[in-house]
Amino acid sequence: MIELFFCSLLTIVPDFLYRRFGQGKRLGREITLFSVWYELRYGITGCVILAVLLITVIFYNHPSSQAATLYFRTVPIAPESGGRVAEVFVEGRGRVEAGQKLFRLDTAQQEAAAATAQTRLIELDAEAQMAMADLAAADGQVAQAEASLRNAQDELQTKVDLARANPGVVPARDIEKLEGAVAEMQGALSAAIATREATRTRLEVLLPAQRLTAEAQLAEARTAVEKGTIYAGTSGVVEQFSLRVGDIVNPMLRPAGLLIPDKDRERRIAAGFGQIEAQVLRRGMYAEITCPSLPLRIIPMVIVDVQDAVSSGAVQASDRLIDVTQTTRQPGTILAFMEPLYEGGLDELPLGAVCMANAYSNNHDRIASGEVTGIHALALHAVDALGLVHAIILRSRALQIPVRQLVLSGH
Repeated sequence: MIELFFCSLLTIVPDFLYRRFGQGKRLGREITLFSVWYELRYGITGCVILAVLLITVIFYNHPSSQAATLYFRTVPIAPESGGRVAEVFVEGRGRVEAGQKLFRLDTAQQEAAAATAQTRLIELDAEAQMAMADLAAADGQVAQAEASLRNAQDELQTKVDLARANPGVVPARDIEKLEGAVAEMQGALSAAIATREATRTRLEVLLPAQRLTAEAQLAEARTAVEKGTIYAGTSGVVEQFSLRVGDIVNPMLRPAGLLIPDKDRERRIAAGFGQIEAQVLRRGMYAEITCPSLPLRIIPMVIVDVQDAVSSGAVQASDRLIDVTQTTRQPGTILAFMEPLYEGGLDELPLGAVCMANAYSNNHDRIASGEVTGIHALALHAVDALGLVHAIILRSRALQIPVRQLVLSGH
């Protein structure tokens, strides 16, 4: 409407003045409601053409977006494994600090496992003491077997020497019995040595390994008990936390609530502009937003970053080939991130608020630096000045928001 009014001042009004005062045509006579098109055809045609060009220049160089949102991230409050709530330390919503207790699950089973592992460690210590006693007994058996073997060998050697010196003095049967006794003593010594080595291996290898396993099981059980208490991983505000003792919490299906971290409460607006604005949007562009949650208020902003990827072109691995005609039905937008030009400009804006945004071109630095001169500089001045039209449109929409939502909506 503003563009048509402005263009009519340059086309239709001069045409009318010329025909009225220059050609002497009179209203209601030569210029009537039915002869307007014929009499003012040049002015009307010029007005339409100029209005289209003006609207194109304004909306291209000063892009607007109906989808500007103050996005924020939420962290689900959930344990690593499901369980029944035994104690709740936070009531409802509220602020929590990093490391603060939120709730505790029933860990009776994990505590029993920890007690079992602790008892197993005591048993292994007792077994180690017994193994040391068994090793001492095995050493004594080896010493006894060695002494018995030496006695048997000495007696056999004595009998053999007598038999050689005086044949027939020692019966051959006695020598055979002594040889069998020596062999038996050697077997007993080998068995005693094997028993001692087995006891030493059990004491030095098996029991330490079993102790390490029991210690690991104890540590695992204690860790499970500690994980039963859920802490706030970061400072922030707890929302939708209506947990009660006896509730079942599951990390996949039923989290306990949401935590909005402080560091994710940064005041930054994300606005989606049409892809035709890809060559216009730049870092440092000034912008304005108006939001229904802050009616009748215009907030000056500045674009701090522009995403160089469009969401509609994102590809995910799957078992089917991509059909371009199916993935491009909804063209994506150019995502621009805006921050308030003045500190605290968005402090009153609630998280997740939806706004309307305008961005304005600014060629002053290029003109002042002498990069562009002459007609080009004059055209850029005109383009920047036309941003006033878009600013007026944004303010008219800000005035319409309360009327539309409070009066015309019927609520």
